[in-house]
Amino acid sequence: MTDPDWVRHVIWWQVYPLGFVGAFPAEPAPGADEHRLLRIVDWLDHALELGASGLALGPVFSSRTHGYDTTDHFRIDPRLGTDDDFDRLMDECRRRGLRVLLDGVFNHVGTDFARYRAALDGGPKDWFRFGRNGFGTFEGHGELIALNHDNPDVVAYTVEVMDHWLRRGAHGWRLDAAYAVAPQFWQRVLPEVRRRHPDAWFLGEVIHGDYAAQVAAAGYDSVTQYELWKAIWSALNDKNFHELDWALQRHADFLRSFVPLTFVGNHDVTRIASRLDDVRHLEHALVLLLTCGGTPNIYAGDEWAWRAVKEDRAGGDDAVRPEFGAPPGEPHDVLRLHQYLIGLRRRNPWLHTASTEALTLTNTGYVYRTGADGHALVVALNVDDAPLRAALPEPGRVVAGSGAPPSERVEHLVVPPHGWVIVDYG
Repeated sequence: MTDPDWVRHVIWWQVYPLGFVGAFPAEPAPGADEHRLLRIVDWLDHALELGASGLALGPVFSSRTHGYDTTDHFRIDPRLGTDDDFDRLMDECRRRGLRVLLDGVFNHVGTDFARYRAALDGGPKDWFRFGRNGFGTFEGHGELIALNHDNPDVVAYTVEVMDHWLRRGAHGWRLDAAYAVAPQFWQRVLPEVRRRHPDAWFLGEVIHGDYAAQVAAAGYDSVTQYELWKAIWSALNDKNFHELDWALQRHADFLRSFVPLTFVGNHDVTRIASRLDDVRHLEHALVLLLTCGGTPNIYAGDEWAWRAVKEDRAGGDDAVRPEFGAPPGEPHDVLRLHQYLIGLRRRNPWLHTASTEALTLTNTGYVYRTGADGHALVVALNVDDAPLRAALPEPGRVVAGSGAPPSERVEHLVVPPHGWVIVDYG
């Protein structure tokens, strides 16, 4: 494993800046003089109160539309503000002890990228891939022009972009569409960036395939754990914990070589509160996220059980990337549960590499042991209309769960219908 030491303790609170501050979609688009990026500063204390220790930012670099059509990797998007606004945000994060993860698009660029415009005007075209019909694109999107990753100048450019913003205060990079880039490119880029910034962390966006092999080939520290994300909501909806257990066995295999980024929501998927058929099982999804191994990511808004559906159409992401106003002042049960479970995890940093083992497994009942480094918790999940009864391998202390369970040491569990319980062996 190549994770820097600080990653063992990080819990990301993820923000999609252009939507968060109302900069996209917006007509007319805001100008740099509105300094909208600074609106995120007003939310940093909320991130701390939630229990997060890192801010994962979506795209902040100059682009025409959604941020993933980068125009200039060295310039803050004027719809968000200025370089000085970015420095202020970094200072405010640093003052609160929040790490910062940036979102870098190095597979493709937007059609206003200067070298692409020059290539269209007859200049050198060697920065870009070509297909049978001209310039290559990302997954057929004509506004996203694919870079030529065999070009040493593209390698050097990517290194300099990463270095520039790490020197400005960032702690790591999410590598957008990393799955579409040949691993040899990352093999040339990441070692040089690590040489300059040995404490930096690199997350590859990978949706499917052999995660461990891709980490080994490319040299990422981590990848996005979409397998587990899908298994969590699917198993809860279908009342099929066998699917979840299979995914957690795979997850345990991954943890032997790297620690994935785990999540139940992000800027690219339907919000978990809308994805689940039974809102009672939102708690189960969160319990799973925060008691399994991984580097957890909380997508802003999920802590209030916000709802939104991603649609496969132009503008179909907008609903899951809304504008945020002032932080809500009213307490909320789902927010309090986030705070409790994040607190539990931060008190038990060994959960970062914890693997799970099924103790009881039926379609509707799942009791698993999660452990590492001689520590363990037992978690019981019930999605049935009847109570779940289970014997524990040894007596433990109930520390959280449905129905205000006893805090004394117990040998047997009775989990209420659609409830859950966590037992501590510390």
